[in-house]
Amino acid sequence: MKKTLTSVAIGFIALVLLNIVSSFIYTRVDVTEDSRYTLSTAALQTVKEFSNPVIIDVLLEGELPAEFVKLKFETKQILEEFAAENNNIKFNFINPLETTGSSDNAILEMQKLGLTPANVTVEENGKVSQEFVFPWAMVNYNNKTVKVALLKNKLGSTTEERVTNSIQHLEYSFADAFTKLNIKEKKRIAVLKGNGELQDINLADYLSTIREYYNIGAFTLDSVATNPQKTLKELQKYDLALIAKPTEAFTDKEKYVLDQFMVHGGKSMWLIDNVSMELDSLYNEEGKSLAYPRDLNLKDFFFKYGLRVNPVLVKDIYATQIVLANGNGNNSQYNPVPWPFNPMVFSRNDHPINNNLEALRFQFANTIDLLDNNDLKKTILYYSSPLSAVVGTPNIISLESTTKSPNKEEYNNGNKPLVVLVEGNFKSVFTNRVKPFKIENNKEVGGPNKMLVIADGDVIKNQVSKGKPLELGYDKWTNNAYGNKEFMVNSLNYLLDDSGLINIRTKKVAVPFLDKEKIATQKTKWQLINIALPVVLTLLFGFIFNYYRKQKYGK
Repeated sequence: MKKTLTSVAIGFIALVLLNIVSSFIYTRVDVTEDSRYTLSTAALQTVKEFSNPVIIDVLLEGELPAEFVKLKFETKQILEEFAAENNNIKFNFINPLETTGSSDNAILEMQKLGLTPANVTVEENGKVSQEFVFPWAMVNYNNKTVKVALLKNKLGSTTEERVTNSIQHLEYSFADAFTKLNIKEKKRIAVLKGNGELQDINLADYLSTIREYYNIGAFTLDSVATNPQKTLKELQKYDLALIAKPTEAFTDKEKYVLDQFMVHGGKSMWLIDNVSMELDSLYNEEGKSLAYPRDLNLKDFFFKYGLRVNPVLVKDIYATQIVLANGNGNNSQYNPVPWPFNPMVFSRNDHPINNNLEALRFQFANTIDLLDNNDLKKTILYYSSPLSAVVGTPNIISLESTTKSPNKEEYNNGNKPLVVLVEGNFKSVFTNRVKPFKIENNKEVGGPNKMLVIADGDVIKNQVSKGKPLELGYDKWTNNAYGNKEFMVNSLNYLLDDSGLINIRTKKVAVPFLDKEKIATQKTKWQLINIALPVVLTLLFGFIFNYYRKQKYGK
């Protein structure tokens, strides 16, 4: 008896000591195969500087479909990891339906805040129902709030697949929100004007989105003609130049300013249409129009970087839709039809920029040739589909093609590069050439730099309704949404990201879900295993135990 009491006392003292030590030393061990709860150094860095409480309200509480219970659990785990790094991180889960009188009121209130609910189809015991879930989080710090979308959309994916994609992005989504709250000095973006670029209203949604990260300013190259040196100095105050669908040719002086901006380290994003063609030009009595090459005087400029943007059009069997009217007057009907010159381009998930993105919508896209004339790294981020073809220009483009079934034999020249990222030490386009003008500190070879070239100027263009810009990627005619906005934001973050935060997007997480088909077909089997079998085993154990006792003590 004394020996037993001694053992109990030692165990108790050890337990007390263990609790005292654990109050001073805190550690967590991630034993998952994919290290899903081991946050990257870049992600941890985003929360280190918070000196006041960061309150995170996660709108995933209450009765949730099984897939969203998994999303809630994974969100909780990620936030616990952030909180372990900085105890100013506080989070709680909220049911938005409890704070409002009804689900209708909740939807209205959430939509006013820009929080769109997800409409989820739930099938249980043969019954199908629709439920609304609010997969959002609100991150609050010093009177500033950032919304975090917890659910990623993807065309044609199941709810389970969407949740899996979302879980893979949880670390980046919250790290990105913390970065927005912590930004003290924003980098600067010059939106180039003066060469017929897109109007402000067509860039409004994108620019308002990136304003959370960066300072934005309109910049014109018009003053190059009179004072090129001053123009270059002013441009060099910016970190990146955005050139969105220019329609007028660049002069050599303008190209030289851009050349020196880039050689001195300035990043650049080019959205180029080398063919003059717009969908509106087809809405005439004949339903057709001439597509012809557009000379932007940039051929030699891109050639230096090993690229050639071709004056051709891509047509693709995998295409987005346009809406056409059939009939006359009041009998007109508006029907969506596939339009082969609007390719729907899917991500290959092979880069932080395009990882797990929704399909993009291109409109009258060109192709890009990669040339082996330098040692720059060229990464093709997007291709046309294998079932695509190239149409040369000049050429007549007609709406009549929407009435014919595509001949697959014509679409045999696919996988054409549409978006190319160029990285490396940039060299001046004007090396060994007569300079358009003399400048101070002319540079022939620069340090590490990045440039993105997109062979379609409309990828960044948002539609307009009643004089107001719509969300980039949303098509008001078909009510479809594409991933253009997230792609453009990711691209900009990659070009200007010095911390490596964007690389978190490549993290892969394997999320196991129950097989619904097996649940339905093997329901009785698993009910017996999980309910009846434990009872039978318990009774059997009791019978054997009693039999053993009788045999041992019955004598």
